[in-house]
Amino acid sequence: MRKLGILTITFLLCSGLLNLFAREPKAAPEGQSRSSAVGGGSQGKASQDAEGPPFVIGPTDVLDISVWKEPTVSRSVPVRPDGKISLPLLNDVQAAGLTPMQLAATITEKLKKFLTDPQVTVTAITINSQRVYVVGEVLRPGPVPMFPGMTVLQALSTAGGLTQFADQKHGYVLRNEGGKDTYYPFSYRNLLRGDQRGNTVLKSGDTIVVP
Repeated sequence: MRKLGILTITFLLCSGLLNLFAREPKAAPEGQSRSSAVGGGSQGKASQDAEGPPFVIGPTDVLDISVWKEPTVSRSVPVRPDGKISLPLLNDVQAAGLTPMQLAATITEKLKKFLTDPQVTVTAITINSQRVYVVGEVLRPGPVPMFPGMTVLQALSTAGGLTQFADQKHGYVLRNEGGKDTYYPFSYRNLLRGDQRGNTVLKSGDTIVVP
């Protein structure tokens, strides 16, 4: 009887431990929560904001127009000063002021009169219309081709950085907005230290001045 009692107590203890482990929540597989958050909530919004504004086509840009299985229509064309491009079958098409995706949709719609289910891709292969100007104590002053989301520090890097005579604390971006000049100060020294205050996202036509 004594042995039977010991076996019964042992059985009850084991059953209790098994029930306790069964109640514990299972850990999610490594990486699952991370992947499920991509594209949703605040994290998804932050990744979209980091992409910056979309590229808008302007005069003097060079575009590659590709129409699938239609080599006679596909070609690289410059955007004329009037903002238009010339294509076979369509003649003049307005390009300036549109994104490549918008222009592709416009060309697709126009080609439907001549082709069955046209598939159009527009790629900007040379961007000449958007640039900023870097003046003052930099190694390579002058116009700098601009890409979407370009910052002051990136433009200064493209211009070769500052000379040994530059004032590293009192640079500024000069921008004309609505006919009025606006100044955005920055400290090159602070930017190099990781302080992003003053690292303005540039707009086409901005002038970066380094005294």
